[in-house]
Amino acid sequence: MRRQSINDLFRYAVSHYDKPNALMFKRNGLYESIPSRKFHDMVKQTAAALAELGIRKGDRIGILSENRPEWAVADLGILANGAVNVPVYASLPSNQIEYLAQHAGVRLIFVSTLAQLEKILQIRRALPSLEKIVLLDGVPPPTSEVTPFCNLIDSGRVLLQRNPSIYEELCEKVKPDDLASIIYTSGTTGIPKGVMLSHANIVSNVLSCAKIFDIDSSDLVLTFLPLCHIFERMADYLMIYCGATIAYAENPEAVPQNMLDVRPTIVPSVPRLFEKMYLRLMDTINSSSPLKKRFMRWAIAIGREFSRRTLASKQVGWSLSLKNRVASRLVFSKLAAKLGGRLRFFISGGAPLDEDLAEFYHGLEVLIFEGYGLTETSPVIAVNQPNQFKFGSVGKPIDGVEVTIAADGEILTRGPSVMLGYYRMEEETREAFEGDWLRTGDIGFLDEDGFLHVTDRKKDLIVTASGKNVAPQKIEGVLKKCPYLLNVVAIGDRRPYISALVVPNPEKLIEYARERRLIFRTYPELLKKPEINQFLLGQIASHMSNFAHFEQVRRIALLEKDFTIDAGELTPSLKVRRRVVEIKYRDMIEELYAPVYQPT
Repeated sequence: MRRQSINDLFRYAVSHYDKPNALMFKRNGLYESIPSRKFHDMVKQTAAALAELGIRKGDRIGILSENRPEWAVADLGILANGAVNVPVYASLPSNQIEYLAQHAGVRLIFVSTLAQLEKILQIRRALPSLEKIVLLDGVPPPTSEVTPFCNLIDSGRVLLQRNPSIYEELCEKVKPDDLASIIYTSGTTGIPKGVMLSHANIVSNVLSCAKIFDIDSSDLVLTFLPLCHIFERMADYLMIYCGATIAYAENPEAVPQNMLDVRPTIVPSVPRLFEKMYLRLMDTINSSSPLKKRFMRWAIAIGREFSRRTLASKQVGWSLSLKNRVASRLVFSKLAAKLGGRLRFFISGGAPLDEDLAEFYHGLEVLIFEGYGLTETSPVIAVNQPNQFKFGSVGKPIDGVEVTIAADGEILTRGPSVMLGYYRMEEETREAFEGDWLRTGDIGFLDEDGFLHVTDRKKDLIVTASGKNVAPQKIEGVLKKCPYLLNVVAIGDRRPYISALVVPNPEKLIEYARERRLIFRTYPELLKKPEINQFLLGQIASHMSNFAHFEQVRRIALLEKDFTIDAGELTPSLKVRRRVVEIKYRDMIEELYAPVYQPT
């Protein structure tokens, strides 16, 4: 069987693995399973029903939904028709959804709930290309343009009875170079860019990663990152192809409990999960009795030293080996139990993983394989691999992918997984390439062993610790319209949330303070008042009502004076020198994210 399209990968899996639990999801407090055959049937029924509705090759179909089995079913049904999946984050407000759906020219959209349906109905008149809405869960309003998913499945079942071969016929018409998905990612200007990925782009990434990781039908993978994100989506295709069971977490906050529920062997994740786990572990240690606290800290120190010596191929010695076995049995095994007791490894992507944190977990016998990539590269460019990893690096380039470093230090890449371009953005597509090399926008180097290190970001786009892309200029442009603010610099790259350095308007702020009869002697004294901080946060929130949750500014630090050219904070054209500002106010920024991670 050929393996050139995503449909081929799915059909390969169906022919090789007959599992009672291809997919798992939690309902009414318990995990339920969907067998391979039912999964396959639902995909075929969806594909047939979409074809009956007139969906053809190249049509753009949206999915506005949280992670759930129906997401995968809808996706594979769309792709079987040769149509193009346009995923939309469920957290986006309606005005942002409007732009994506308009720009892509979406003909049909799957929505998960009545709440998501309401977002679409609010902007319905602005979407002339939209012909049909499919509601995955709930009873839709009495309108012909909204169809319950169960009705779609039923109609597909009837069509398959009339023409049993329709699904295979549809799949065979899909070619490797056909467009599979348009994934919108924030540009540095705040205008989303639609990354066009072909079947061949994504399949090449799946097959290369399948060679790296030993994944088979005995594995169970807990997924919680949004399927709109190419990292999670490619990971799901990889797991389906390798025959692993996919269990959907209820939500990111429920991951610790869900790990106990399903006892996964593999978990794709972002660094934020490891940071939260670390903080919980430190809280446990700090609240323990003095004797237990001392023992646990001893065990962690032993684990780190054992890890460092092992990775450096240094002699461990019988004493350290014995101590590590004791630590493993009495401490590390308890951590393993909290992770379900069967975990083989995590795969980390979407944002940089702190080197000390990676070493910390390795010392606790928790393997985290950090990788690096972009939406534009489907996504994996490089990844640390079993028996071949180096902390502080993002691993070696995967098979078929080349990496070189430009004269200015920018990481360039090329290979079969590199995008076709940005949808309806020819100029932006040209700017993204240097010859046939894709510009990543990141600065880095390849070490003597061939491991890639990412050291900085050439572009200003913020990537939070959860892997969300945030355009700071968009935030700053809106907030500068607030009469109480003179200037704003959004912060949040590699951080858990967005914060900001804020230069208030002194006249307006003093006027407000006097109206509220706040007592202060000097302007710096006024800026230190909690009431002022809360008031300005409220002003910021009111101006950001149309922003997504992950784009919201959570905390602010107030600066007495505006940025200047003389201080090197502004360019001659009055643009903020972001790096200069971040370095100058480093201590203030760190306070915005207290308590910060401290290596043990």
